Amino acid sequence: MPRTTVAEFSVESLEILAPDGSVDEELEPSLSEETLFDIYRTMRRARRLDERAVALQRRGELGTYAPGTGQEAAQVASAAALAEDDWVVPAFREQAALLTRGASMENILAYAMGLEEGAESSAEDRALPPAIPVGSQALHAVGIGWAQAIRGDDTAAIAYFGDGATSTGDVYEALNSAGAYGAHTVFLCQNNQYAISTPRENQTRAETLAQKAVAAGIDGIQVDGNDALAVYEATRLALERAREGDPVLVEALTYRRSMHTTSDDPRKYREEEEEVDWDRKDPIARFEAYLRGRGILTDERVEELAAEIEAELEDAVAGARETAAEADPADMFEHAYAETPPWLERQAAAFEGGDADGE
Repeated sequence: MPRTTVAEFSVESLEILAPDGSVDEELEPSLSEETLFDIYRTMRRARRLDERAVALQRRGELGTYAPGTGQEAAQVASAAALAEDDWVVPAFREQAALLTRGASMENILAYAMGLEEGAESSAEDRALPPAIPVGSQALHAVGIGWAQAIRGDDTAAIAYFGDGATSTGDVYEALNSAGAYGAHTVFLCQNNQYAISTPRENQTRAETLAQKAVAAGIDGIQVDGNDALAVYEATRLALERAREGDPVLVEALTYRRSMHTTSDDPRKYREEEEEVDWDRKDPIARFEAYLRGRGILTDERVEELAAEIEAELEDAVAGARETAAEADPADMFEHAYAETPPWLERQAAAFEGGDADGE
């Protein structure tokens, strides 16, 4: 029997906004000036929130924090493409996506302070709490998307994860399950070039991460993740397909301009020249140039927005500090079990008595 080709595939890549802010008018999505400004504003809010959070962590007010600096377009523009009833399933770096969905800066800071209040979200937000185990949330998104398919809902769920997660079994299983069950799920992979300190080229020999969709029988597309317009359009089209039972993997090429978390020092594993090169592709600067070109942004409006964000941030920090001051750490023993087991009661008693090591 001769050897024949039984399957072939290709992966498309999408860019609409060049690094200098010029736009491909044939591909430019039709968005109102209000929506475009909201995307820009949320990107700026997310950037300042990261800066302040890192400063608070260095002062000992926050626990470990994972900045999303440099990935604002991938998160904000994709979340902006969601309908009100769609669901967001984040990892631990999706502050920008959560802000887009209506989460407050105060809640995000409270979560980073280790406060349960920070993980609360309203039913209207339709966002799950951050998932810490890498890749696990992709399966949660498939569960939601499968339920939407069974119920015949005209809604979808989007799972956020990084390039490192595509090397986990959970993500492979999620992609396969989504395809098998027709889940209303979009997988938004932010390829920020590093899985903590492991560069992308050492994680896989696959030419793209988008092509990992092929083995699951679903579509994958690569998009310039620092191009807010391209991310918006690719996600919008992916969501349309997902709502019809055709899940899609979107690989957003971007760059983590800051550390993996506040316990990491990227200077140990990457060169300054590389960082400078990606600085030139900054998603906020690119989008700002586009908005200025369209007359939507002026110096005055940029300054007003900066002041507005600083005021919001100050209120958020004050609110989170107030919640922290009122919190009782012993509350953590109250919510793990419906009926507290004896061994946990002993730990709680030891904690209350000042013996942090327990039994």
